This record gives sequence, structure tokens and C-alpha cells, in this order.
Amino acid sequence: MAVRRFDFTEGNILCQMVAYSLPIFLTNVLQASYQFVDSLWVGNLLGSNALASVSVSGTIIFTILSFIIGMNGATLTILAQRKGAGDERGLQESLNAFVVVFALLAISLGLIGYVLSPYILTWIGTPDTIHKLATEYLQVNALGIVFLFGYNFIGTVLRALGDSRTPIRFVLAAVILNTVLDPLFIAGFHMGVVGAAAATILSQGLSFVYALIYTKRTGKIPFTKPHRPDKQYAATIFRLGIPAGLQMMLISGGMMAVISIVNSFGEDVVAGFGAAQRMDSLIMLPILTLGSAVTSMAGQNIGAGKWERVNGVTRSGIGLIMSISAIIAVVVYVFAPAMLGWFVENPAAIHFGAAYLRTVCLFYPFLGINFVLNGVIRGAGAMLAVLVLNFISFWVLRYPLSALFSRWLGESGIAYGMGVSFLLSAGFAVLYYRLGSWKRVRIVGSRQ
Repeated sequence: MAVRRFDFTEGNILCQMVAYSLPIFLTNVLQASYQFVDSLWVGNLLGSNALASVSVSGTIIFTILSFIIGMNGATLTILAQRKGAGDERGLQESLNAFVVVFALLAISLGLIGYVLSPYILTWIGTPDTIHKLATEYLQVNALGIVFLFGYNFIGTVLRALGDSRTPIRFVLAAVILNTVLDPLFIAGFHMGVVGAAAATILSQGLSFVYALIYTKRTGKIPFTKPHRPDKQYAATIFRLGIPAGLQMMLISGGMMAVISIVNSFGEDVVAGFGAAQRMDSLIMLPILTLGSAVTSMAGQNIGAGKWERVNGVTRSGIGLIMSISAIIAVVVYVFAPAMLGWFVENPAAIHFGAAYLRTVCLFYPFLGINFVLNGVIRGAGAMLAVLVLNFISFWVLRYPLSALFSRWLGESGIAYGMGVSFLLSAGFAVLYYRLGSWKRVRIVGSRQ
């Protein structure tokens, strides 16, 4: 049975948004379950120190990957606009340029991450009791970055072309493998946190191979034999990709800075924050999903020059995200302690984590607005603007406010600093969306 590819330049916007977002949401749930499964097995089989080491390392892994992930976001924008404009040759040449550039970046950052792992952990103030475990977990994951990137890249390309369902099968295969291999490597082979990292990398590697074979045989992606990219297409990638990559580095670096504040309050707070972040990564999936969906939807319509539909995407996205965020906030406020108990048994860690989630969840609607508006702006190709907005969000607001409130209120102030930063960031995003120059960015077609 053929998988439906959406043409977002016509049809009911809200219905398309829901239908297109649901497979992305499922894919994101499966993707997030990697860390979820790792945390469950590590926390229950190896204890809170091991869980804390995985949590700290997870933030750094995201930082190492962030530049590539950001450029991967440029993939979504460029390919969606190429599709919307009906530029088949441009689509193929852009795809080839992405493959060549990203392969080189993934290999380089993996090697750099392996070498610098212990120094990065020391720099962010990782407690001595978990430093060795965190280093081991981080180094193994760094070696497997190319696999993580590879199958995520294929999924991004498919979504840019309007197919949000096929990527589910790749992520599902990896999650099933990871769920089986995690306890085997951790406890069966007595590899500890290294086993958790090895199981994840092996699962992602096999899924990447599966994705390559499947897309090649079905012709779902117009891959060509890799060759030296044409200057025009490479220039477009770097023009959009570098700001997008730096944007993700700002985000992940900002979270590392917040982690350094958390680390100053000791192991219980680190473990509680780590467990809360694991829950937060699942709770935030609907918001992340809509942010990604509106980028594809806006991108296709911008490529086709249909600006009224772009405005419709924004209105529908904000209405949907506000409703979803309100429901999530209620669920989190009521069930936070029980959910954190899945990851950690330490009462002090659960107490801190629950208080953190119950405060932050009240500000989720503002974070949702921020994601939707940034997604539309990103769909236009205004990556530099999104870079500036994220710099303001994390380095002007989130980190300083978390530090300030934690100095006033102790560890409970971290959540208040985060929440207030969500509110103020949404305000900056609204101002730029209404008054900024993002509509004048040129990528394809009549916009060149």
C-alpha cells in the first residue's frame, strides 16, 4: 500500500496539520524512548549515580550533535521549499550536497567528542563520584554519532517530501533492538553504563542500514551517487545550515550551562533533575512535533508563494499547541511524583524533580507559542533570525534567570528561572514574527 505524501499547498490546513503531525509524534515518542529505556534500565539496575552520569552525558551528547542537528533542520526547510516550488533538479542536487557535507561533519564531530569527553565533563562541574561513569558513556556514544545522524537524516528528508509515516518503521526497529539489547549488555554482559551506550549505538547502526536499503529499493528518496556538490547548492546549505547549526549549539550549550547550576546543588538534585529532564523530553514531544510540522507546511507554501496559507499554518499551529499544552500541564501537575518514580527511587531526588516539573509545566503554553513561531520563521529560511531568538532565549534569559532565581530561592529557583524565560521568549518571538523581515528571505523560485 502506497504511503501518502502531503501537498500542503492546498487542502484544509488544520486537518493536514493533525494528520501529518501524528506520525511525527509517534516517531518522536519512539526516538525519545531511547533515553527513556536507557534511564529505566540504568536507574533500576545500576542505581542513581549511574543514572546521573547518563543524564549529564546525554546533555553533552546533544551538544556534540547539535551542529549537525541544526543543519539537518536546514534540510527540512530547503527540501520542503524545493518540493513546493516543483524544482526536481534542485531537490536532487540539494540532497546530494547534504549527504556529502553531513557525512564529513558527523565523522569529524564523533572523533572530537571522543577525545574531549573527560575535559567537557570537568568543565561543567560534573561531581567526582559520577565523572568516570559519565566519561565512559559519553565516549562510546561519540563513536556512534554517524549512525544516530544517518537514520535521523533519512527521516528528515522523507518528512520534507511530505511523508511522515515511513520514518516510523526505522525508529521502531531501532527501539525494539535497544529494548532487548540494553538489559543484555548492562546486566547480562556486566558492561554497566558502557553496555547501555553500546546497545544504543548498535541498534541505531542496524536501523540506519535498514533505512538505506529500504529507501533505495522503494525509490522514496531521489538519492544519487554522492559527488562533489555544485557551488550553488553547497552555498545555500551553508548559508542556512551554519546559523541553524549554531542555533542548536546555543540551545544545547545553554542547557549545559543550566546543568552546571544544577551540579552545584549535589547528587540528589542532579539525579532529580536528570529524571525530570527524561520526563520533560516525553512531555514536550507534542510541542516539538508541531514545531517540526509547521516548518514543513510553511516551507512548502512559501516555496509556492502562498502566503495566506502560511498565515493559516501559524494560526492553526498556535491554537492547537495552546490546547495541547494546557492538557499536558494538568497531567504533569497531578502525576509528577509517580512518573518520576519510574526513573529513580531516591526520595530526595523525586521531591526535587516533582517540584521542578510542577512549576515548569505552568509555562508550557508559552514555550509552545515559541516553537510554532520559530518553526514558521525557520520554514522561510530565516535561520539567522532564529539563531538570534534562541540566543536571547537561552543566554540572555534562561541561564541568567535560572542562576539568579537559584541564588534567591535555592534549588527550587531553577524551575522559576526556566519558566519565566519561557514567557519572555514567547514575547520576543511574537514581536519578531509580526515586525521582522523573515518574509523577505530568498531560497527558491520567485523568492530568489
